[in-house]
Amino acid sequence: MNKNFRKYIIFWLSQALSQMGSQMTGFALILWAYEQSHAAMTVSLMSFFNYVPYILVSIVAGAFVDNHRKKPVMLASDAFAAVCSVAVLLLSSFHILQMYHIYIVNFVIGLMNAFQGPASSVAVGKMVPKEKLAQVSGMNSFSGNLIMVLAPVCAAALYAAGGLPVILCIDLCSFAIAFIVLVCIRIPQDEPAKTDKKAIFAGCAEGFDYLKHNQAILIVILTMALLNFLSRLTYENILNPMILARSGNDSVALGVVNAIMGIGGIVGGLIVATGKFGKNSVDMIYFSAMLSFLLGDLMMGLGQNVIIWSFAGLMASLPIPFINAGQNLMFYDTVPTDIQGRIFAVRNAIQFCTIPLGILLGGALADYVLEPFMMTDNRVTAFLHLLVGEGAGAGMAVMFLGTGILGSLFSFIFYKRVKTMLKPGNGEIPIRQDE
Repeated sequence: MNKNFRKYIIFWLSQALSQMGSQMTGFALILWAYEQSHAAMTVSLMSFFNYVPYILVSIVAGAFVDNHRKKPVMLASDAFAAVCSVAVLLLSSFHILQMYHIYIVNFVIGLMNAFQGPASSVAVGKMVPKEKLAQVSGMNSFSGNLIMVLAPVCAAALYAAGGLPVILCIDLCSFAIAFIVLVCIRIPQDEPAKTDKKAIFAGCAEGFDYLKHNQAILIVILTMALLNFLSRLTYENILNPMILARSGNDSVALGVVNAIMGIGGIVGGLIVATGKFGKNSVDMIYFSAMLSFLLGDLMMGLGQNVIIWSFAGLMASLPIPFINAGQNLMFYDTVPTDIQGRIFAVRNAIQFCTIPLGILLGGALADYVLEPFMMTDNRVTAFLHLLVGEGAGAGMAVMFLGTGILGSLFSFIFYKRVKTMLKPGNGEIPIRQDE
């Protein structure tokens, strides 16, 4: 096994442990916030304040990352996040923690993630042999989905037993382990790009200029922005309320569906990690997206029992690791190393800029538009009742039908466009040429 790849495995395990602690803290804060306000909007605002600074700062953060060593950037970002956890721990221990404190903490963490994300992506590209990059993406998907399944269960149990401070202490311990590992690991060729420091402020223009001349990559990024918006409208917004509404408030059914979704991501990650799949990144991205929306969103909307919902959740989550792997293969293969930080950052800013809108719009569409509409009596609702059934949750089911149709349709349209651009003589994506 390659020496750098062995180092990466240690790095990956330590980061996964730290992410487990962070996810447990995030879930515990949701429990705490809901106890204080009993309002779903409070939870939505927690996500909103985390995403907004990340999106706004990502563009300039990429140029900063390219002009500095990656490990110090990652260490500093993680340290600031740890300080936030310490602050919440102290405020909670003295019983003076307020919701606005959580919003501020999420804002700072989102800010730090804007630097940590591109730095980590570039560092991984330097540590991992090219032939292992897809497997690394699968490993990350595996650990991420496993954490998604385990963190809420562990956090709920610990929250009931010891409250928020216990979980925050565990989070800080996991951070300390990951921090020490990162300090000890050497990142190969971790030198800043040899460019004028003014590039820090010109990173946005340079990133967009690169994408302007590599429009196939830009189209992939725009596709992901649109699909992120659609997924936030439904799966990461109204899925839980819909299942509860349509199952008679059956929390067991909700738990089963969410667990199956997590298992789907784990299985997909394991398959990608084996490397036993095709290496055509464009096909991998778009076929996986079409499969996820057709068999995931569409079936979730049509389903009216836990078996179909579970199948839909499995088919929605299983292709996601392939989408992520396809993106990583494309970027690492084509983007020169010395500008990867700003390109990854611009990509993140574009792809994630639609998420806050999806988070805020999804609940509003469900509560104020489609749920009331499905209670009316007309030809359109009569037809939709044949597809999704009647009663509470029918409007949200219609939203899943809409995202399923639109997501698969847009994926097909963008796929045909990218494949046309990649035909010989039509601006084929250049393979990276590093000095």
